[in-house]
Order: sequence, then C-alpha cells, then structure tokens
Amino acid sequence: MTGPQDTDKDYVQSLARGLEVIRTFSRYKPRMTLSEVAQQTGLTRAAARRFLLTLVRENYAETDGKHFSLRPKVLDLGFSYLSALPMWEVAQPIMRDVVNSLQESCSLAVLDGLDIVYVARVPTERVMTIGLAIGSRLPAFCTSMGRTLLAGLPPRELAVYYDRVKLERRTPQTVANMVALKDAVEASRRQGYTLIDQELEMGLRSIAVPVRNRRSEVIAALNVGTQAGRTSADTMKTRFLPVLIDAGERIAASLPH
Repeated sequence: MTGPQDTDKDYVQSLARGLEVIRTFSRYKPRMTLSEVAQQTGLTRAAARRFLLTLVRENYAETDGKHFSLRPKVLDLGFSYLSALPMWEVAQPIMRDVVNSLQESCSLAVLDGLDIVYVARVPTERVMTIGLAIGSRLPAFCTSMGRTLLAGLPPRELAVYYDRVKLERRTPQTVANMVALKDAVEASRRQGYTLIDQELEMGLRSIAVPVRNRRSEVIAALNVGTQAGRTSADTMKTRFLPVLIDAGERIAASLPH
C-alpha cells in the first residue's frame, strides 16, 4: 500500500524502518531473534538483518549470534528530548515535594498521538501492578493525565483524536463509550482536573491537573496515583487536588518565557 510518506521526497523510509526496529523491543520482548524482529516489523529477514547489524555496529544493540537486544546507548535518543524539555529540570524538585506531602507517587506526562508518555516520575516504595518509568506509554482515554491532556487540546485536534482512537474496556469501570468519553473529557475541561477511578486497572485511582505554558496552553499533565482501598475519591479531591494544583502552578511559573 502506498501512503503519503511513500511519495514525499523528504521522507527517509530507511530511517523510519530503523526506528521501528528499535521500538519493537520492550520489557516484554527485551531479546529477540532475527525472525521475531522481521515478523514484528513486517520486514523481510534480509532487511531486518541489515537494520539490526547496523544498530549493533553503532552500539545501539548487541547480539550473541542468535538473539538481539538493545544497549544502554539507545537511551541517548530519549534523553536528547528530555534534556531539551524545560519541564524536566524544574518539575523534579516540585514533584518530590508532592511525594513528601502525600506519600504517593507523582508523574508528569505529555500527549503523543493516542497515548500519554511519561517524561518525569517520582515514585514511592509502594508498587502498583503496572510498572511505570520515564518513557512508559499508556492510552490517553482511560488515564487521568490522558483525559487532562485531551481536555486541553484545540477542538480540531481533539476531533482528530476521537476519529482515530479505538476504545478498549480495561476494567468493568472503563469509560469505553464514545459519547461517555466526550462527556468525561468535557467535564475535565470544565473542572480543571481529572479523577480516574479504576478505569485503567482495578484498585488504581489517580487524579491529574494540567501544566500550562505562559500562553495558557496545556503542555503536560501532573498526577498522583494511589490504591483505591487506601484513599477515597473524596480524599483525593479534598486533600490531593490542592497539592497538585499548587505544584502545577509552580512548575508553570518556573518555565522559561
């Protein structure tokens, strides 16, 4: 099938395919054979082999002769983005204040397509079932930061999101109906925060607020997650929300003009 990128003279298809090979590796598949990479990417074995051996030669990957895996150098690709992100430096100490105050993990995320991507996280010793770290991706529609970010989109961009997203029921409480999702996003926009009650994972409750730039545009979302059995929704609104709002405003005020 021919797409717009195939006729775009500025589109470097080999680079795109190489990035796809890198994205194929995950915590679920940290080591793969040549055949597995070819199958996951849709490349021929010969093409997959060339990309993998190039990554090995450039020290982004390694192989034992049968299996391939990524090397730490691949982190440079993501850190280049984080180091250029003004929020990265200013958010961390403020997020630590949130964690010290609430004794719950605090995260910062941005919107990327249909997902949110974690760009900063200060955890507590308590561990949820879902392991999260910088670079982790989660669907936007059923996460507190995701709905907060969706609520901050211009109408045209939000309409594009609704056209593309495929709603999947993650738990019995997931909002997986388009009309209900639109209502929920609009509610997030009106009230200035999002509370998600066990929609992503049973037992997980989270609340998020937007982080705005100097032009009042939503550029990120800040949240706190907790176990539903430990903290009620009312407590999250009365105790957690003011702390988060203050932190979001402090991050925004610290961003460069």
